[in-house]
Amino acid sequence: MQFTAEMIAGLISGEVVGDKNKTVYTVSSIEDGKEGGLAYLSNPKYEQFLYTTKCSIVLVDKSFEPKQSVAATLIKVDNVGACVLQLLQMYNAMKPQKSGISPRASISEKASVAADCYVGDFAVIEDGAVVESGAKIYPHCYIGDNVKVGKNTKLYPRVTIYEGCAVGSGCIIHAGAVIGADGFGFAPNANGGFDKIPQLGNVIIGDNVEIGANTCIDRAKTDSTIIGNGVKLDNLIQIGHNVQIGENTVSSAQTGIAGTSKVGKNCFLAGQVGIADHITVGNFVKIGSQSGIDRDVPDGEIRFGSPALKGMGYYRSFAIFKELPQMAKTLRNVEKKVAQLTEEK
Repeated sequence: MQFTAEMIAGLISGEVVGDKNKTVYTVSSIEDGKEGGLAYLSNPKYEQFLYTTKCSIVLVDKSFEPKQSVAATLIKVDNVGACVLQLLQMYNAMKPQKSGISPRASISEKASVAADCYVGDFAVIEDGAVVESGAKIYPHCYIGDNVKVGKNTKLYPRVTIYEGCAVGSGCIIHAGAVIGADGFGFAPNANGGFDKIPQLGNVIIGDNVEIGANTCIDRAKTDSTIIGNGVKLDNLIQIGHNVQIGENTVSSAQTGIAGTSKVGKNCFLAGQVGIADHITVGNFVKIGSQSGIDRDVPDGEIRFGSPALKGMGYYRSFAIFKELPQMAKTLRNVEKKVAQLTEEK
C-alpha cells in the first residue's frame, strides 16, 4: 500500500511542507531510513539525521524549524508521538485479516465457536470451550475444556490455555504463552520428598490485556489467579498461583511474581523485577530493573535495588556503594597511622 504526503496529512490534520505527491509504503527510523519510508522526529537529539535521511516523508512538530535544507517532505503536526501511533493503528487495521476455520483444526462438537472466528491448522478446541465472535486462534493453539475466549481476542501460534480458564475481549496473547498451568505447590512428606498439592483454581484474564511470548501464568490453588483489564505483560514473565494484578499495570520482560502476591493498578515493573510471595504492592508503584521486593510497597512509591529501597534512598546508598573501595583504602591508611602513633607513645 502506498500513501501520498497529502493523504497522510489529511488523516492526521497535518501541514505538508514540500512535495505533497511524495509517496511512502513503509515506516522507517529517521537515521536508517530509505526511499519510500515514513519517519518521524520527536527527540531533538535525532535532528542531525533529518538532514541526511533518505526517507521520503518525515513527521515533525508544528513548531519545528529546520536549520539546514531538508530533502524529505515534512508533515507538521500538533503531536508527533500521537500521530505516529494513529498512523500505525490505521495501517495495521488495513492489513489483510485471517478468516475461516481450517478443516485441519480439531474442534469438539461440545465446543462453541462463533462463525466469524479464525481457527488455524492443527488448533485444538476441547469440550465446553467457548470462542466468541471475531476471535483469532492461530495454528497449533490448544484451548482446554470449558475455556472461554472473548470477542476479538487473538491467540498467536502455540498458545496453550488449560481447562477452566477465561480470557476477556480484545486480548492479544503471543506465541508460546501458557495460561493455567499448575501453580508451584508441594508439601514435604515423611519420606523426605514432596507431595503435590492439587491446583484446583483457574486463571481469569480481563479485557484488552496483552501477554508476551513464552510468558506463563499459573492457575490458582483455589479460587483464581487474576489479571486485570488493560494489563500489559512482556515476554518471558512468570506469574505465580493466586497472584492478582490490577488494571493497566505494565511489566517488562523476565519479571517473576511469586504466589498469592498482589500488585495494584497502574504500576510499572521494569525488567527482571522479582516479587516474593504474599507481598502487596500498592497502586501507581514504579519498580526499577532487577529490583527484589521482599516487603509490602505503599501506593505511589518508587523502589530500586535488591532488596529494594525507596528511590532516593537507593541513589544515596549507591553514591556510597561505588566509593567503598576508596573508603576502605582510606580506612586502612588511617588504621596504620593510628597504630604508628600508638607505638610511638
